[in-house]
Amino acid sequence: MNECPGAQQIQSRIYLSPPHMSGCEMDYVKEAFDSNWIAPLGPHVDAFERELASRVGVPAALALSSGTAALHLAMKLLGIRRGDRVFCSSLTFSASVNPVLYEGGVPVFLDAEPESWNMSPSALERALADADRKGTLPKAVIVVHLYGQSADMDPLRELCGRYGVPLVEDAAESLGATYKGKESGTFGVYGIYSFNGNKIITTGGGGMLVAHDSEAIRKARFWATQARDPAPHYQHSEIGYNYRMSNLLAAVGRGQLTVLDDRIRARRTIFERYVAALGDLPGVAFMPEPAWSRSNRWLSVLTLDPNATAHTPGELLAALEAENIEARPVWKPMHLQPLFSGTLFYPHGGVAPEAASRGEPDLRGSSVSDRLFATGLCLPSGSALSGEEQDRVIRCVRRCLEARV
Repeated sequence: MNECPGAQQIQSRIYLSPPHMSGCEMDYVKEAFDSNWIAPLGPHVDAFERELASRVGVPAALALSSGTAALHLAMKLLGIRRGDRVFCSSLTFSASVNPVLYEGGVPVFLDAEPESWNMSPSALERALADADRKGTLPKAVIVVHLYGQSADMDPLRELCGRYGVPLVEDAAESLGATYKGKESGTFGVYGIYSFNGNKIITTGGGGMLVAHDSEAIRKARFWATQARDPAPHYQHSEIGYNYRMSNLLAAVGRGQLTVLDDRIRARRTIFERYVAALGDLPGVAFMPEPAWSRSNRWLSVLTLDPNATAHTPGELLAALEAENIEARPVWKPMHLQPLFSGTLFYPHGGVAPEAASRGEPDLRGSSVSDRLFATGLCLPSGSALSGEEQDRVIRCVRRCLEARV
C-alpha cells in the first residue's frame, strides 16, 4: 500500500479543539482582580453556579476543579464502596471510569449502539437482567454522552428505574446538547460537565456537578472544601478534598457561558461543511444524529468502512500530521484498556456477557465500540476554525483517500 501524499511545506498548526475566547471574559476577570478575589471561592464561583444551573434547568450546581472531581463526588453521594459494581459506558475516556476505582468500585462495561454511539439500551437490559438473577445489581449506571451527543435516555432511564438503580450522566462533552428538547446532563440523579481547555466552553480546567437535589449538592460542597466542620478551629470528621474552582477561573467560565449557543452553532456548521465536502468519498461516513438528539458537535468524527476503502484511520491520521494538522482516533474502549483487562463487558449484539481478556478486540463483530475504535477519526472542530483552515483539512483528507493503493 502506498503512503498518502504529505504536504510540500509546513504550515501553521491546526489544532483539534483549542480554547476559543470571546473577549468578554476579560471583563469578569478584571472584576476578580480588582476585588482581589483570586483564591478558591468568591462571587464569580457563586454566580457561575447559578448561571450554569439556570442554563440547563436544574436547581443546584457545584463548580469544581474538574469534571473528574464532579464524577468522584457523585460516586461518594451514591455511597459507592469497595466491591460495589458500577455499570459504565465503554466507548469513552478513562476519566469517566476512574472515579469508580477511587472508591473501590468495580466497573462493568457496556457497549455503544450504532444510532448515537452511546450506551446501548439492549446491552444495559441484558446486563441488568443478569445482575438481578445473580443478586449483584450495580450501585449506579454512568452514561456518557459521546462527542457532544446525548444517549437515548428514555429507554436507559426506564431500565434503571425498573431495577431501582441510580443513573449518572457524564455530560463532560455535551454541554448544550439536548435530548427531545431537554438539556443533556439533567436526566439522571447527577450530571457532570467539564470545562477543560478542549471543551466547547472552557475555564482552562474545571467542572460542574449538577442535581435536582439541593441537599446533595450541599453535602458535595462540604466534601469539596476539605470537609471542614463548622467549628471555630480546624476540625475534620470526614475525608475532604481540595476540589473547588477558583474565583478567577469561574470568571472565565461566566464569560464563556454567554457565548455557548454561538459555539454550538459554529461547531455544527463545521460538521456540516465536512459532510458536504467529504461525504461523497467511498467508505466515508460521519457520526449520526438521531431525530431525538441535537448534538453540540463538540468534535466532528468520521468513519472509514474497510469494505469500501483500503485506507485506514491511522493512514489518514499520519497524512494530517504531515501537514501539521492535529486529529485523534476515536476513544479506545475501556474494555480494551490494559487497566481493565478481564473486566466484564456486554456488547450491543449477542446474548451473553464477554470478558475482554488480554485487551483483545471483539473479533466476532458484535461490539459497536470495537468497530468505531477501529474505523473512526476525529477531525479539527474548534469553533474558531476558519474556512481557510478547514479547507486545508478537507484537501488533505481528500488527497489521502483519493490516492491509489
